[in-house]
Amino acid sequence: MKKNFTVVSLLFLLLILPTPIVSADDSLDIEAYAQDMQPGWNLGNSFDAVGQDETAWGNPPVTQALIDQIAAQGYNSIRIPVTFDQRMGHAPDYTINQDFLDRVTQAVDWSLDTGMKVMINVHHDSWIWLESGMANNQQQTVARFQAIWEQLADHFKDYPIELMFESINEPRFNADPSTSQQYLDRLNDEFHQIVRNSGGLNHMRPLVIPTLDTGAEPEKVNGLSNWINSKQDPNMMATIHYYGFWPFSVNIAGVTRFDHESINHMHDAFDRVHNRFTAQGIPVIVGEFGLLGFDTDLNTIQQGEKLKFFEYMIHYAKEKAFVHMLWDNGQHFGRTSFQWSDPDLYQVMKASWSGRSATAEADFIYFKQGEPLTDQTLNLNLNGRTLESIKINGQRLSASNDYALNGDQLTLKHQALSPFINLNQLGTRATLELHFDQGAAWKVNLTVYDRPTVQANSGDYRTFHIPTQFNGDQLATMEALYLHGEAAGPQNWTTYKEFGYVFSPDYDQNRVVFTYNEWDQHSRLFDEIRHNEPILIRLHFWSGEVIEYQVMRQGNTVTGSPVTN
Repeated sequence: MKKNFTVVSLLFLLLILPTPIVSADDSLDIEAYAQDMQPGWNLGNSFDAVGQDETAWGNPPVTQALIDQIAAQGYNSIRIPVTFDQRMGHAPDYTINQDFLDRVTQAVDWSLDTGMKVMINVHHDSWIWLESGMANNQQQTVARFQAIWEQLADHFKDYPIELMFESINEPRFNADPSTSQQYLDRLNDEFHQIVRNSGGLNHMRPLVIPTLDTGAEPEKVNGLSNWINSKQDPNMMATIHYYGFWPFSVNIAGVTRFDHESINHMHDAFDRVHNRFTAQGIPVIVGEFGLLGFDTDLNTIQQGEKLKFFEYMIHYAKEKAFVHMLWDNGQHFGRTSFQWSDPDLYQVMKASWSGRSATAEADFIYFKQGEPLTDQTLNLNLNGRTLESIKINGQRLSASNDYALNGDQLTLKHQALSPFINLNQLGTRATLELHFDQGAAWKVNLTVYDRPTVQANSGDYRTFHIPTQFNGDQLATMEALYLHGEAAGPQNWTTYKEFGYVFSPDYDQNRVVFTYNEWDQHSRLFDEIRHNEPILIRLHFWSGEVIEYQVMRQGNTVTGSPVTN
C-alpha cells in the first residue's frame, strides 16, 4: 500500500511541476552561439519606421548590397527591428501585410546568406499600443501581440537556427513597476509558448528576452532573471540596451567629458547584469548601444570624449562576455554610400572587437593668439598599449628631440610644434597622430584660437540667435540662469542646458542658435523663461574661455547683448 501511494505521489508531482519545453537533447551551446554573434549591428529606422513604408523616417529602401557591406565591415550579427502597427489588419485575425512581411523576409534572407546571425523583434509597437493597451484593454492587446508572433513563428519555423526571435523592444507600460513587470511577464509567457509550440526548428530556436525598458536597474534585472529561471529553457538570452550615463550621453548638466562618473555608471550596470545572467550561463546581448545625443546631432558629444566612450564600453562589454550591437539608424554607416560618417569612430570600434586602444585626456590642444608657443603636455590613457611613433601632418617626430614620454605623460616640445603652428592663423593648423603597438591611432587637433566674441541682437523669439565669432574655438556647453542664480529654461534642475535640444553652435553662420520645434511650435528656451526678466547666458568653450550674454523676452521679441566685465 505504501509503494502504491509513492507511485501516485510521484505521478502527481510530475503533473504539477513545470516541464521544460526544450529538452536537453535539443539545446544549443547557447553561450558559444552568442559569442559567434560578436559584433552586431542594427538596421534601425527602416522596417521599424512608423509610416507608409520602410522609407518613412528618411532612409532609402534596404538593399542586398547594404547587407553585404555590413557583413564586409566585420559584423557577425544583425538586429532587424520591425514595427507592425500600421502593417497589419484588424481583429480578430490581425493579419500582417504580406508585401511588408515579404520585404522583411527578403532582408532576413540576405542577412543569413552573408553568414550573419539574425534577430527580429516587435519594435515600436511597444510604445504605440502595448504601453497603454496592457492597462486599458489587456485582452485585445494580448490577442494582437499573440497574432503577430503566431504569424512570425509559423512563417519562419523552418528557417535555420541562425535566425533568432526577440519578444519585444524596450517594453514599458502605463503602470507601477510591479504591475509593469507582471504585464511583461505575461507577454513573454505568450511569446515563449507560441514559438516553442509552433513546429519546425522553433522548439529550439534562440529566444531573446528583454528586461523592463531594457534597463539594468536592480528590480528590472531581477524581474527578468526570475522569469528566465522559471522557464527551464536553455536556449534563451537576456537583453538590455546601453546609452551611457544620461547627463554625458545627451550633454547636459555640464557633463561634457567621459570621466569616472560615466565609467562607474557603466560598471554598476554591467556588473549587475553579469552577475545575474552571464555568470549563470545565460548570455546577454546589449541589443542597442550608443549615445542618446546622436539623435540630435553627432557632434552633441565632443569627438574625443565620444571615442573614449565607445572604446571603453566595447571593452567592458567584452570583459563581461556581453554581445554588443551598435544602434545605427543611418547616422553611422551610409545606406547608399557604404561609407562611415565618422571613420575614426569605426576604427576605434573595430580595434575594440579584438583588444584595446590607447586614448588621451583630450583630442585637442589649443594655442592662444598673442601668447608664446610653449611645450605642451598631454596625459595618455595607454590601456596596456605602447607608444611607437608620433606624426604631425604625416611627418614623423623624433623621440629623442621632439617629444618625451614619462609614464603616461607626453610632453611635446615647442620647437617641434613651431613649424606647424602659425599663431597668425586661426583654426586647426595641424593634426598630431599617436600610433601604438596595437589598436587605433589617437588624433589630436592643434588649434590656434582667440577669445570668442558675441554681438547684440534683437528678433522674434522663434528665430533669435547670438551672433558669435568663434575665432577657432568650439562650444562645449551653455548655462542659462536668472540674475540671482536660479536656473532658467527647461530642465531647470541644472543651469547647464542640453546641447542640441536647447541650443547648438552654427559654425558656418557664426551664431549660437536656440531650438524652435516646428511640430509643437515651442521654443525650448524662450517659452520656458519668465517674460520681462533678464537671464544670463554663459557660453563655455573647449579652450576654457567663458563668454557671458544677457537676454530678455518681451512678448514675441528677444533682445540680447554681451556682458562686459
